[in-house]
Amino acid sequence: MKKEIKTISLNNSDYPSLLKEISNPPLKINILGKLPDEQKTKIAVVGTRKATTEGKTIARKIAQKLAELDIVVVSGLAMGIDTAAHEGALLGNGQTIAVLACGLDAIYPAQNENLAKKILAERGAIISEYPVGTPTLQHQFLERNRIISGLCAATIIIEAPERSGSLATANWAVQQGREVFVAPGPINHPNYRGSHKLIRDGARLVGSVEDILEDLQLEIPNSKFQIPNKSQIPNPKIQNIKDKNQLLVYETLREAGAPLTIDKIIQLTKLEPQIVNQAIAVLIIQEIIEETESGYIV
Repeated sequence: MKKEIKTISLNNSDYPSLLKEISNPPLKINILGKLPDEQKTKIAVVGTRKATTEGKTIARKIAQKLAELDIVVVSGLAMGIDTAAHEGALLGNGQTIAVLACGLDAIYPAQNENLAKKILAERGAIISEYPVGTPTLQHQFLERNRIISGLCAATIIIEAPERSGSLATANWAVQQGREVFVAPGPINHPNYRGSHKLIRDGARLVGSVEDILEDLQLEIPNSKFQIPNKSQIPNPKIQNIKDKNQLLVYETLREAGAPLTIDKIIQLTKLEPQIVNQAIAVLIIQEIIEETESGYIV
């Protein structure tokens, strides 16, 4: 990345005002690109690195919708949900800020260097509190997360397992007096255990981008974008299903939206037990469905 790195100190008039309000703001921010207009609303979209295809789709669509409304999307450039959030903002022709946990002389992860270039090309920014030459260390990700939430009026969590770093971002947001929104998912899916705990602890369950705008008292557009459940998003792997019985089992699970036992699947599909068992075995091998303690889910 052969771009000039600028540095803004805490007492500089260009220092982001929301970030200045937190209890432990970075004394300096190093910047590639240009920070968006201070008057623009900024919302963080974060989640697990090991995201499902459906989770990344949701993150991308939410970020795109926010960008289309001229809201700046902030995330951490990590793989998974963060990457999808930045991509969505770019699809919406909007600005996005990536906050790194290392010096700006090297993009981390390296796989996202092209994405970083696109962010800069589209009037976005890549920032870090760490000086050039600082390597990526584990504790710095947690420190970095306070900046992601601190820049923003709200944080949206998508797919947070029990030990996800995005839970730290949510906790920082709460400490900073900012709103936390959570996109819900299947009850038994491990990627949503942390998400659902946040909801139990008082985070706002969100069903549409308009829910967020309404809570933040921002202007609500006419057209609604609903945040779909995982079961409502078609799995691209179903294109590989050629057997009608396998397709029937898949559609039955998708429509149920909750785990089904094999007996229930047999009852709903009216197929022979042997045929259902064979269909389930193939669908699991192809990673189209998965088995949980409560039954099978899409």
